[in-house]
Amino acid sequence: MHVVETAVPGAYVLTPDQLADDRGTFYESLRTDLLAETIGRPFLPRQINFSVSHRNVLRGLHGVAVPPGQAKYVSCVRGALRDVIVDLRTGSPAFGAHVVTELDADSGRCLYIPEGVAHGFLSLADDSCICYVVSTTYVPGTQINIDPLDPDLDLPWGFTEPPLISDRDAGAASLEETLAAGVLAAWRG
Repeated sequence: MHVVETAVPGAYVLTPDQLADDRGTFYESLRTDLLAETIGRPFLPRQINFSVSHRNVLRGLHGVAVPPGQAKYVSCVRGALRDVIVDLRTGSPAFGAHVVTELDADSGRCLYIPEGVAHGFLSLADDSCICYVVSTTYVPGTQINIDPLDPDLDLPWGFTEPPLISDRDAGAASLEETLAAGVLAAWRG
């Protein structure tokens, strides 16, 4: 497995080594021992979620307040998506920085997203399915939603027509409003 830290500290792109033959391919998508070695602490999955999206669906930006916080290990198990993360940890040297990663079923590429970093994606194909392996179970009232089209973030979604977006995401607060509300996690460097 090839592991590369992104411009957002503590976030990693993991690309598996694939074994291919005339039947298809095999690869390890998640090795918690290797991930723990990379991030310096155990990653203990507590819940696994899937979402399926049509082409041009925009989901996010989402995060979870600390506590309880939530680290994510995401992969695209069918189709393709443009994944965007944004560092929202106050005091982080990369606060407000974003990273774009293309995830698709063919490459098996995965993304580890630490607590305090928001996540969203644009589906690039019909029937795209993303898998989220998360470190905490769902706790109502702890989700942080930020407007994925916030002009101050100016995220490079790359859509060529207006995306399909939920009312909740379209009505989410801006980064400035979220910062003023005092709900963002602090950088723990």
